[in-house]
Amino acid sequence: MRDPATLSDMTELRVEIDRTDAELSALLAHRARLISRAAELKAANGWPARIDARVDEVIANARANAARDGWDPALAEYIWTELVEWSIRREETALGRE
Repeated sequence: MRDPATLSDMTELRVEIDRTDAELSALLAHRARLISRAAELKAANGWPARIDARVDEVIANARANAARDGWDPALAEYIWTELVEWSIRREETALGRE
């Protein structure tokens, strides 16, 4: 990652934004594969897709990570809430419990 202060013009800035977006996409794809594996493990153990305590923990972690990293915890909560709900729907489909 390049320090934004070192970017001298909009072309460099846009290149760095695009590179960062590509990295975020790769990380989200990896997370989706982890969710697929979670569904397999949950099916084997008879667990539900939604485990409220875990949902709360993931959202709290997202807020804490955002605060630590210097960006808006409320925005992190919004994004992760959407991500978690999508993940739960994905698990429910995999578990045949849509």
